[in-house]
Amino acid sequence: MAEYNFPTEMVSLPSKGWFYDSANPLSSGEVEVKYMTAKEEDILTSTNLIKKGIVFDKLLQALIVDKKIKYDDMLIGDKNAIMVAARILGYGKNYVIEYPHPDTDELEEVTVDLTKLKDKKVDFSNCTKGVNEFEMTLPTSKRVVTYKLLSQRDERIIDAEIKSLKKINSDVDPDITTRLKKAILSVDGDSKKQVINNFVDNEFLSRDAFHFRVEFAKMTPDVDMTADVVFSDGTERSIGVPMTPGFFWPSS
Repeated sequence: MAEYNFPTEMVSLPSKGWFYDSANPLSSGEVEVKYMTAKEEDILTSTNLIKKGIVFDKLLQALIVDKKIKYDDMLIGDKNAIMVAARILGYGKNYVIEYPHPDTDELEEVTVDLTKLKDKKVDFSNCTKGVNEFEMTLPTSKRVVTYKLLSQRDERIIDAEIKSLKKINSDVDPDITTRLKKAILSVDGDSKKQVINNFVDNEFLSRDAFHFRVEFAKMTPDVDMTADVVFSDGTERSIGVPMTPGFFWPSS
């Protein structure tokens, strides 16, 4: 059977590969991604995959050239960078969205140039290469926590746990505490799961939790989804780019 060679591009990861073990191919800091074909469009239009909420995961797995890369190992910010690159390679750099005019609040079509999105600035100087583990002393309680950045595997587990918890109590959104429990590796040197869970549920002061989330965000490599757009009257603004259906399903 004939083999077809498709054009590819190297995508730089926001993490620069810094937080992956040296044996992991993601530690190179870049991933080779192939251009989308009609086969990948079959994935994007799969009703079954869309209903399951895994259509983008299946798409990105199909586009990554090196099959030694374990998709579940990928940090969320690195996955987002590949998603943006896949959209550019598949449908071009111009992403048309509706956004409220800053003066009138009337919706207008504006165009985002996806090639101008930059990576978040992360200070790697105090990080140990190849280690996804960090330590923080909380400012109010002085408790010491170690934590990690979340991977695609973590995200999948978190989503499943949140769905289960909502079935038990639909009145409370457990998103924040579920993510904290998955990110925190130890509290005052104790890594037992019951200790971490009890800390998050009963001992994590709001001031400390807020500080933790701010610092966690600073340490998380990702794509900076803000862009400059121009409205019909020439008004220029920097906006947060929303992920609408048009991101991978642009109107024909």
